[in-house]
Amino acid sequence: MESASGAVRPADIILLVGRLLLSLIFLHEGATLAADMTGTLATFEKLGLPAIVTFGVIALQIGAGLSIAAGLLSRFGAVALGLFSLATAFLFHTNFASQNELLHFEKDLAIAGGMFVLAVCGAGTISVDSLVKRQVKEIYPWLRAVL
Repeated sequence: MESASGAVRPADIILLVGRLLLSLIFLHEGATLAADMTGTLATFEKLGLPAIVTFGVIALQIGAGLSIAAGLLSRFGAVALGLFSLATAFLFHTNFASQNELLHFEKDLAIAGGMFVLAVCGAGTISVDSLVKRQVKEIYPWLRAVL
């Protein structure tokens, strides 16, 4: 997406801002869950979920959130968070009689859609992925395909 002169185009900046906005909700939520581990474990236990799921959710939100923000293997992070958002919508927000639950369901679907678009488009030129592509001359074809 760089121009022939190597200058950053507005689309590059918009893609960066979009990645940062998409990652923010997951980074914030993951950090919030991790900050109150006792309360988080209790909440997940009330939902019938084991501690390993609690740790997995926190690791996914923070790890994939950072992946998307930095643009480092962001296609993988986007797919993971897209699937996580779909699962959250269909497992926890299906009481459509509640306007709040319907709103959360729709929000999760919208986030999943944004993540899947990001997975197809990639992180753009203002990303670690792009830097690796430009700097590394010999790169495995399968790795080039996912960057």
